[in-house]
Amino acid sequence: MRVAIQGEPGSNSHLAVQEMVGNAELVPCSLSVEVFERLAEGAANAAVLPIENSLHGAVADHYDLLLNHQVRIVGERSLRIRHALIAATNVPIEQIERVLSHPVALSQCRRFFLAHPKCRAVPAYDTAGSVKLVLASGNPAEAAIAAPYAAEVYGGTILRRDLEDDPQNFTRFLLLVPTAAAPLDTLAAEQPVKASLAFSIAHRPGSLVYALSLLAEHGADLTRIESRPVPGRPWEYVFFVDLRMQSLAGLDAVLQSLSRECHFVKELGRYTESVTVETTAAEPARV
Repeated sequence: MRVAIQGEPGSNSHLAVQEMVGNAELVPCSLSVEVFERLAEGAANAAVLPIENSLHGAVADHYDLLLNHQVRIVGERSLRIRHALIAATNVPIEQIERVLSHPVALSQCRRFFLAHPKCRAVPAYDTAGSVKLVLASGNPAEAAIAAPYAAEVYGGTILRRDLEDDPQNFTRFLLLVPTAAAPLDTLAAEQPVKASLAFSIAHRPGSLVYALSLLAEHGADLTRIESRPVPGRPWEYVFFVDLRMQSLAGLDAVLQSLSRECHFVKELGRYTESVTVETTAAEPARV
């Protein structure tokens, strides 16, 4: 299986791939939109993307991409996120002047930067990609913040582990396939199911409350709601919801009720609810 991710081998997305599909062949992408392009052109069979972090919140542009591309969600996984300081060689932290990483990772390690004012945070496109850049430069005054696994992939040295401000740091990842891909017969009709939906409603008082009441009437357990603006229609929004249902029949009933009352409804996917896992290192996937 070829799985597209935004980022480089050794990233948390790479670890999520290993947890969800095993030792797949990675298709690294610099931008999230490229992940969807690789799926559309057949260069990847599946994709793994983060959708929310317990500290940082939603990855807003990924909601937009889900809505505007022909993909469906077939799985999810929540991973414990760990940040390590990684350098080319074992140098004292006092020598480090520049620390590269993705802006979200940098924001989750504020206490480290407060304790080491000489270290300047430098935003980069990816956590593992930052390790790759630091090792390529060989500059002893540079380090990167990334998953400890990135040090294994690129041969870096871990100077310090668990830099994150809050140990309760989790990211939820989605497993995506093209809409036209063969369905996975993994959901039993009478077993609990989780689903992700998008819908828009009439721009009038009480319309959102009414739509949510329909979910409640069918016994839906709403686990998340997110709104995104509609381009070209100021102050109108698309609502994204995740919900738990006790059966596939119940989910179908929810979709029918919403379809009668909303401007549009799109089912983004139905899948088994995630478990939260501690990430562990494994053999690097083939690239």
